[in-house]
Amino acid sequence: METIKSKRDFGRVFSDGKRVNHKLVRMTALRRDEGGPARVAFVASKRLGNAVFRNRCKRVLRAAAREAGLPRDGYDVILFATKATHDSQSGEVARSLSSLMSSLTHRSRDGVGLS
Repeated sequence: METIKSKRDFGRVFSDGKRVNHKLVRMTALRRDEGGPARVAFVASKRLGNAVFRNRCKRVLRAAAREAGLPRDGYDVILFATKATHDSQSGEVARSLSSLMSSLTHRSRDGVGLS
C-alpha cells in the first residue's frame, strides 16, 4: 500500500477530489489521470485528541483499508478519522469504506462522481 507523501499531491486530492462521509470515517478520493500505483493517506487531526488517541485512529484506518482492499487502482484516497473511529473495530470501518468507495464509483458512472 503506497502512501501519498508530497504536500502537492495531498493538496491536489484534497482540493479536486470528491468527498463522502460516514460516521466512522470521511473519505476524499480522486481518479488519477497518469496511472501509476494507487495511493492512500491517513489523517487524524489534533482536534480528535492526544497523540495516543490519534495513533489508534490511524491504526484502525490502516487495518480497515487493508481489509477493504483500498486504495483501488487508479485512485488517490485520503481517509480522515472521526471521534467514532477510535472506538470501532477495523471490520466495521472496512464495511463503511467499501460502501463509501462504491458510492463514489457509482456516482462517477452517472457523471457526478469522480472525475
